[in-house]
Amino acid sequence: MDMQDNHLPYGHQYPPPPQPAGWFLPTPRGARYDHLARNGATELWRPIAGTLLVAGAFFLMGVVVIVLGKVLELLLRLPAPTGTQLFGDPLFGLVFVLLSIAVVLPAVYGVTALVQRRRPGTLSSVAGRLRWRWMFMCAGVAVLALVLGQTAQVVAFTLTGQAGEAVFTWEGWSGFVPAMIIVLLLVPFQAATEEYMFRGWLLQAFGSRLGSPVWGIVLGSLAFASLHGYSWVGLIDVFSFGVVTGFLAVRTGGLEAPIAIHVINNVLAFGIASAAGKLEEALDQGAVPVPWQALVGTVVQLTVFTLGVLLLARKRSVATLSA
Repeated sequence: MDMQDNHLPYGHQYPPPPQPAGWFLPTPRGARYDHLARNGATELWRPIAGTLLVAGAFFLMGVVVIVLGKVLELLLRLPAPTGTQLFGDPLFGLVFVLLSIAVVLPAVYGVTALVQRRRPGTLSSVAGRLRWRWMFMCAGVAVLALVLGQTAQVVAFTLTGQAGEAVFTWEGWSGFVPAMIIVLLLVPFQAATEEYMFRGWLLQAFGSRLGSPVWGIVLGSLAFASLHGYSWVGLIDVFSFGVVTGFLAVRTGGLEAPIAIHVINNVLAFGIASAAGKLEEALDQGAVPVPWQALVGTVVQLTVFTLGVLLLARKRSVATLSA
């Protein structure tokens, strides 16, 4: 990861625009994505306090949503959970698991505005907003990368004599359609929230004090992986995903590419689980160990996505520094 920046030690000041009146401080000009918080309000307590507030909001708001779901489960007399399941009805559980993450996004925006005195749009990109057209282009690359990754995974299963593991099963429309409606409505917000936390807030919190983005990328990826209950293979997969998306956030100047691939991945994962009637396993991440062959697909997918996004960003002259 050739991103070490020895020319930008802490204390380096980007040329600031004229000072406006009001709470928000100006965004530094010519700043890389991870340096957008270098607006003058860079005292050490700010990234520390902000990170604690974001983490607290993530856990507290998540618990509140899950508790609300459990109360509704009792009031509606839905099936009781068994084993390690959180909710008895997988569709009902899917709604509240996704909501428990998605509701944190406004808190991340709020901490950015109040603690770092900057516009929340700087979490999205160097343009100060989410670049929708660019994100949809990245989504197209993500679909291609996903198809090639899944193909590589099937080949790996076949070559190791476990072709049965790659067989797609279908349990019918009755379970698939309602699950996909929920997934398509909520997964974009759930996936985006995780990106704003781990590739947005954390990357820029470290960037407010450090010249290189490596610490923010690696530690953010470790934090991201720690919140998943997979086996060691799954944790390697998630950590690798975090490193690649963090790298792309810096190299493309925003969260559009990370959000695109995160949404596509989660839609596919929940879609396959719903089609196979195994939504409970998708919600209980530790229920089934992730086979090592899955890493073959991950390597192919992330490689194709990274190269595709970087080539497309160069061709489209996507801004990587603030104006």
